[in-house]
Formats: sequence, C-alpha cells, structure tokens
Amino acid sequence: MKEPLDRYIRYVTVERQLAKNTIRSYEKDLEAYITHLVVHSIDSYEAVDRWLVLAHINEMRSDGRSARTTARHLSTIRSFHHFLLRERISTNDPTEGIEQPKVGKRLPSVLTVEEVERLIALPDASVLGKRDRAMLELLYGTGMRLSEMLALDVEDVHGTLGFVRVIGKGNKERIVPLGRLAIEAVREYVEEGRLELVRKTRTDALFVNARGGRLTRQGAWKLIKQYAKRVPIQKPFSPHTLRHSFATHLIENGADLRSVQEMLGHADITTTEWYTHISTTHLKDSYMAYHPRAKKED
Repeated sequence: MKEPLDRYIRYVTVERQLAKNTIRSYEKDLEAYITHLVVHSIDSYEAVDRWLVLAHINEMRSDGRSARTTARHLSTIRSFHHFLLRERISTNDPTEGIEQPKVGKRLPSVLTVEEVERLIALPDASVLGKRDRAMLELLYGTGMRLSEMLALDVEDVHGTLGFVRVIGKGNKERIVPLGRLAIEAVREYVEEGRLELVRKTRTDALFVNARGGRLTRQGAWKLIKQYAKRVPIQKPFSPHTLRHSFATHLIENGADLRSVQEMLGHADITTTEWYTHISTTHLKDSYMAYHPRAKKED
C-alpha cells in the first residue's frame, strides 16, 4: 500500500511540480486514508469500493472536520485513485459517482484605505526600506500576485509610460497600469536602493535580497507579514490581502468589472464578480460601524 503512495508523491512533486505545502497536505491526507483502509483489512487498492471511501469521509465529519476539509480530502483521494488507474496499479475507481461536499465560499479579508496607507508608510528610508515600500506600493497599486511581482525584471516596469508587464498563470502576459505613487516608489528603489544591493552580483531581478539575489516568496511573505503586525492589522492578513483590497477598492469607486478582470489576470469574469460581494459586505460593515443611526443601543 505504501509503494503506490510514494510513486504518487513523486508524480505530484516532479511532474505536476506542486508547492511543498500542497504536497505535504496530500501526503498527510493519503496516509490517513490508507490507515483507514488497513483498519478495514484492505491490502490492495483493487479491493477498495465507494462505501469504504464514503465511510472514511463520514468518519471525518463525525470527528468534527469542516466541509472544506472533507472536500479537500476527497479531492486528494480522487486524484490518487485516478493516478492508480493511469499507472495500471488498479482497474477500479471507487470515487466515481461520489459528489464533492458543498463548500460555501468565504469572503477574503480586505483592508481599509487607511490600513493600506499605514502599512505602506512603515518602511524606513534605508536601502531595504526603499525596496519594501516599492513592493507594497506595487502589490496594492497593481493587484498582482506576490509570485508575479517577485518574477519581475527591471525592464518589465515602464515608469515613463506608466505600466508594468506581468507574466501570470499559464505564462499569460498582461499589461497593468501604474499609479504615480507606485512609479515614484519603484524609481526611488531602483535608483537609490537596488544599485547598492546588486553591486557584487549580476541579475535582472527587480526585487533582490540583501545579498543581491532574487528575493524569494518565503522571504517577501515574512517581511510583509512583519509590517502588517506593526500597523497593527487585526484581521486575517497575507500578501494576497493587498490584491483583494486593490480589486475591492476599485469596484467600490466605480471601476467596471471587465477592466478589473484584465488587471487581475482572471480568465473568467465570474471570478472577478466575487469582488462585488466583498465590496457590498465591506460597505455594509462601514455603514454599521460609522453611521450614527445604524448603531444599536447599549
């Protein structure tokens, strides 16, 4: 039972090149699933039927696992059995016909404009501070993903023309406008900060670390989270929160969905439409918090 699991983990690592955290989640989910099969005296994947899969999912529900967790778990098991079929380790797909648990989509966290301004104002005037301010301005000013920003080369930012060239998911290119503050922050970093950081190295990377190499996702994520703690931001926060805030603030101020879709790089406008729900909720929260006749009496 273990050898096919090892082969599957190699497959998602090498061929699908999934993120390390995703691979760890897959492995943990499947180890729990295999333990369930062994408890039921199953020693071959050929002997697994849909009732065993359903029993495992129901056990998770009985243990208080959320619909989101059980849905992810079932997706992992389904992918594993599809792999076993392709590799001819098994001729049976016990997940066929099993419906995914319905999961309500959670509204992502969004910063207020004031919180964004306090966050961006935190980096100091040092070389690394100039870099950090440029990163924050770009993330909020363009809505690009953290990975997209870290993949930028210096030549991708066209300050004079006011746009940045972004390579998104599926290697698709898009052009995103740049605002004045983002242009100024990037120009100051490139002219006064980056030159000092790359004195002993040769790289085209826009954002580099203290040793002159391209800044990693883990490094950028950590330092942005540290700034968020200093604001302090009390709600759930990650660098992606700035992307959500970018889109929500645009829609709140009247931007059309199609333009926001193009700037975010969404293939389907229904993904962008979700920000109209966030915007409505955000406006309602502001109304309830600040309108004098909306507050409940003590």
